[in-house]
Amino acid sequence: METTNKNIFRRACDKLFGGINMSWLAVIIFAVASAAVTAAVMVIPVFKDTSIRNIGATFEAWILFAVIIMSNCKKPLESALKTFVFFLISQPLIYLFQVPFADLGWGLFNYYYYWFIWTLFTFPMAFVGWFIKKKNWLSLLIFAPVFAALASMGFGFFTATLKNPPKMIIAMIFCFAQILLYIYAFFDDWKKRLVGIAVPVVVVIVLFIMSQTLMQANISRIVSDELPKLSSAAVVELKDDSLATIDFQNHGDDPVMVINANKYGKTELVIKDGKKEYRYNLDIQETEIKLEEIK
Repeated sequence: METTNKNIFRRACDKLFGGINMSWLAVIIFAVASAAVTAAVMVIPVFKDTSIRNIGATFEAWILFAVIIMSNCKKPLESALKTFVFFLISQPLIYLFQVPFADLGWGLFNYYYYWFIWTLFTFPMAFVGWFIKKKNWLSLLIFAPVFAALASMGFGFFTATLKNPPKMIIAMIFCFAQILLYIYAFFDDWKKRLVGIAVPVVVVIVLFIMSQTLMQANISRIVSDELPKLSSAAVVELKDDSLATIDFQNHGDDPVMVINANKYGKTELVIKDGKKEYRYNLDIQETEIKLEEIK
């Protein structure tokens, strides 16, 4: 029975990473479907404050989608073109599908710039990434930064889960399971598998050591729909100004406040607009920035 289950899993991996007819039609359908699912997750309230929503903000799911496309292409150029087109279609569609349901409306596309830059990088990355199909030491070298990135994200989700269980546990498991899946699917040699496992282990150890001495944050958040109607004279103050920097802009009826975190922690944020004053609790965590109005 164990051998049968192993064979079934092996056949499933071979099918997923090399047995799919990745035609142009399949790429387009894949892009539209992934965008629709992502938009639905971002809009449906039941997914709010869950790690499932990471699909609309972080890379882990999109790494898997890219690996599926690359491993099912016949040539490096085909891999580059199809991966690029997949992201070129899916990413703007995610925002387009959300527009009718979002308070920001078309302002959601302010977030697309970040993903558009990464979309441009997918072309050269997928060209090189196609060589993972060779399942040799070059493939492992290509996978190494992917393993490191997934391990880094997984560690971040792990620490977030410890502080606020079980919020990020699904994302954490998904990152590390993805590493193990690639090691199993692409490498039969125990030496390559051992080296492949060593990469994320080393990354996690380094991050753990660094986390004991450094509490630096490098995340930002654009705040708009949570803010009251403000005038152009409104100003923002932080009780602990070392925690973050605030870039406050007032665009007509749609105020936008950009919070750039410097380190983790909590402080009070105050918006003064003439005689009116609004107070918020600002909580900067490893993977997000929370802003809650003080009633």
